[in-house]
Amino acid sequence: MRAVVQRVTEASVQVGEETVGNIGRGFLVLLGVRRDDAGADADYLADKIVNLRVFEDENGKMNLSLLETGGAALIVSQFTLYGDARKGRRPGFTEAAPGDEARALCESVCEKVASHGIHVERGRFGAEMKVALVNDGPVTLLLDSRRIF
Repeated sequence: MRAVVQRVTEASVQVGEETVGNIGRGFLVLLGVRRDDAGADADYLADKIVNLRVFEDENGKMNLSLLETGGAALIVSQFTLYGDARKGRRPGFTEAAPGDEARALCESVCEKVASHGIHVERGRFGAEMKVALVNDGPVTLLLDSRRIF
């Protein structure tokens, strides 16, 4: 699994005219699932998301986690994180998981993050979404459950 984690002061996701997810301070997480990912990948990413120390402490140092700040998470599925654009001009998506598998693992990450007491909002899986955010810092991190970056 891959995630783009952005520290935000606010973020929201819309489907059509409906706002389906909305948070204040916390993380916007764009989440991609690889075709051979499993529960251990979801466990790894959920743990990383709640424990990343990228929020400022009283001394202005990035030393606090989402758990410690009481922030929220807006988690949005994004199969294009497994787009391969190394050849040609159109990315291929053969590494992305099929819909049912990806949906289950995305939901698993959401549930695992929420199990830590984090308020979790979600995008709508498989929908055309409009994501808005105010990136704080900006702080943006790339996570991969295979630890390739």
